Amino acid sequence: MLPLAHPTRLYDAYIFDLDGTVYLGDALLPGARQAITTIRAAGKRTVFVSNNPVRSRAAYAAKLDGLGLPTPVTDILNSSAVMIDLLLRTMPTAQVLVCGEAALSDEMRAAGIALTENPRETDVVIASFDRTFEYRKLQLAFDAIRSGARFFATNADRYCPVPGGGEPDAAAIIAAIEACTDTRVELVAGKPSRHMADAVLDLVCLTADRCLLTGDRLETDIQMGLNVGMATALTLTGATTRAMSEQSAIQPTYLIESLLDLVSPLTRNT
Repeated sequence: MLPLAHPTRLYDAYIFDLDGTVYLGDALLPGARQAITTIRAAGKRTVFVSNNPVRSRAAYAAKLDGLGLPTPVTDILNSSAVMIDLLLRTMPTAQVLVCGEAALSDEMRAAGIALTENPRETDVVIASFDRTFEYRKLQLAFDAIRSGARFFATNADRYCPVPGGGEPDAAAIIAAIEACTDTRVELVAGKPSRHMADAVLDLVCLTADRCLLTGDRLETDIQMGLNVGMATALTLTGATTRAMSEQSAIQPTYLIESLLDLVSPLTRNT
């Protein structure tokens, strides 16, 4: 069995996934509050990164505050924020058709992005985690892409962990659109993409070797960290078991049972 391996050095920035890492549903996971408050007390930066686009960054900040971990909005990134930044920088005048929930559409409108449901006017289709997905949305995406629209996605997670199981995530929406259009998604904004990694590094203003990324998924959290040279810690509190980690080609720097396992070098050296 793959042994647990805890960090033995300090990092200047600690980057955390949210769902399955810091909390599950509406409850903090065991040890999360103690670990994060200890890291902060040691003068280290904490940043939270999620692929989940169904809440705005402000909503995530409010949730963390309600759970006893007050966090400024500026220290939170999610896939919708990264997608919005990409669109504003590279396609500022694009007409966008969203296959996503109201929170994503509202954030895009607030940022000044033009939304449309006219396939002939659409420049880019955005697929996302969407619990309101229906045949009408699939038809609009189908018509838009066949009319020449580009095809992006906020994230490509297969499911979102929730207490007692999971919910089908953006990968299901992407697959439906790909299947009927015979068109592969061109760009994914969320983890493990370089777009998300660059946004994180720009936020902390540090080189990758000074950061530790902790998450519960090998193919998103851990892969993104490894891609850019960050140390990574896989926590066994969410989507990945120790057996799954043993069988994967993606191997984290550290394997921990909970976020408390991050704290020992901090308490030893401060």
